Amino acid sequence: MRQATKMVLGATAIVAVSAGVAGVTTYTMLKPEQNKSLAFNDVFQQSQNTRLAALDAINMQPVDLTQAAENSVHAVVHIKSTQESKTQTVTVRDPFSEFFGDIFGNGRGGGQQRQVHTPERVGFGSGVIISRDGYIVTNNHVIDNADVISVKLNDGREFKGRVIGADPSTDLALVKIEADDLPTVPVGDSDALKVGEWVLAVGNPFNMTSTVTAGIVSAKARTLGVYNQGVESFIQTDAAINQGNSGGALVNARGELVGINSVLYSPTGAYSGYGFAIPASIMKKVVADLKEYGTVQRAILGIKGTPINDEQQLMDEAMKKQIKDLGAVDGVWVREIIEGGSAAGKLQENDVIIGIDGKRVKNFAELQEGLAKHRPGDKVTVKVLRDKKEKDIELTLKNEQGTTKVVKNAGMEILGAAFREVPQELKKQLNLGSGVEITGVTEGKMKAAGVRKGFIILKANGQVIRTVNDLEDVLKAATLSPDQVLFLSGMFPSGKRANYAVDLTQE
Repeated sequence: MRQATKMVLGATAIVAVSAGVAGVTTYTMLKPEQNKSLAFNDVFQQSQNTRLAALDAINMQPVDLTQAAENSVHAVVHIKSTQESKTQTVTVRDPFSEFFGDIFGNGRGGGQQRQVHTPERVGFGSGVIISRDGYIVTNNHVIDNADVISVKLNDGREFKGRVIGADPSTDLALVKIEADDLPTVPVGDSDALKVGEWVLAVGNPFNMTSTVTAGIVSAKARTLGVYNQGVESFIQTDAAINQGNSGGALVNARGELVGINSVLYSPTGAYSGYGFAIPASIMKKVVADLKEYGTVQRAILGIKGTPINDEQQLMDEAMKKQIKDLGAVDGVWVREIIEGGSAAGKLQENDVIIGIDGKRVKNFAELQEGLAKHRPGDKVTVKVLRDKKEKDIELTLKNEQGTTKVVKNAGMEILGAAFREVPQELKKQLNLGSGVEITGVTEGKMKAAGVRKGFIILKANGQVIRTVNDLEDVLKAATLSPDQVLFLSGMFPSGKRANYAVDLTQE
């Protein structure tokens, strides 16, 4: 598996696991009346045998963390992700084939095909049991692309795991094992965490099991940029987090789960002072969505903005003057309103968002964290500074499509067709460099659009299609677009060219 790294402030933020292994998620729309918000405890069954540590505010020094460690260590599991050895056919491409085809008649049709044998790849990480019937939360990068997932409990028992759902944007995944009466960690309120508060990091660093380290909360709502424009609002801690800790538990002194350990900050690849965890406030909503719908019901505010207190954004003197004229010292400056989004008709350009649902917003991370708790259709109150006066504005959140409909997980099966890469002989015959052939059409979106067996897809939504995975990626992006249409262009073996528009919306 790969080791994810990213430079942050002269050091490396490393996704703390030696490898990653999972799949592509696509989406289907359902009726808005099916959009039911379920509480976390309605979705996952908590163990009744957990005893929380008793804290006395008067006699808190020194802090006794033994009960918190005992609570959590039995509910943190070791996860082994295996990507099995495969033999793959790859094409060594001719860079001129897309423009000229097989002009020399050498039968290459865009390149030579070769058989490549990939070795087995194994990665290790951690997970947290959140339901006594076997639901486990971990990081997406721990199980990404896994063919086999093995889960080992603290008592030595081992189970096969299956992925219920994964969300790369928050780097969270939900795994299920078939077991009952498992120990769980009670989920606490990460919003109530205070800087300086004692926390424990529980996991399996360097493939060692059941390791507990202690530290304090160093900061909250950190953004590192490691999730490629995903949702980031990390809890920063100086409890030691190393490779293999990914997906493990960050618990408070009461033994409550307040975060999922995900990233370490290091110039060397090992712990050097700071680690980062996904807040439980985000985790609860994401995994409940994954269990109920198979994908995350993500609410989008529909703005483009700039954090007021981000010095890297304020190098331009004209922008500095604009910021000063707004009268704000922190918050998110609204620079543009997206048409059809949640904020359209409610917020205005040059508003400064300073709060959401009664909680202060100082930067983008805190705004993202506030939104990540909600589903499309939820009503929220946004506090803005407008003309140097505070104003509360209620708005209804929408999804990326600009609706409040529920998005359900669906795969290529919604197209109702079977696919294969165009065989080499057919490529040579038709003078093609690439393409995906439809080998069968049943009931589904393809049939409804009039697509027939034998059609060769050369482009989908303007992108060249070389493999079935290429088509799957374009389909996924299309289901998230407002139009939800897949435009196909290609040809039949007879040489006839054709274009189709495949409607991806679901009733």
